[in-house]
Amino acid sequence: RTFVFADFVQAFEFMTQCAQYANEIDHHPDWSNSWNKVVVHLSTHSAGKITKLDIDFAQKMDILAAQINAHPPHDPLR
Repeated sequence: RTFVFADFVQAFEFMTQCAQYANEIDHHPDWSNSWNKVVVHLSTHSAGKITKLDIDFAQKMDILAAQINAHPPHDPLR
C-alpha cells in the first residue's frame, strides 16, 4: 500500500510512529520512502504469507496515517 502525505515531514513522522509500533510487536515492514510517499509491504516471512499480525499492523498504519492527515486512497493527489 502507498501512503501519501502533504510533505516529507509528515511521511517521516508516519514512519517513526510505525517503527515504534513495529518494535513493540516485534514485526517489521518492508517499506520505502520518497519525499511524501511511503510504500509498505507487509508479510510474515516466517509463515511465508500474510497473517493476522500483518492485518492488525495494516489497520494500525491506517489509524496512524489518518492522524497525520494522509491523503485518502481515492484522492487524486495520490
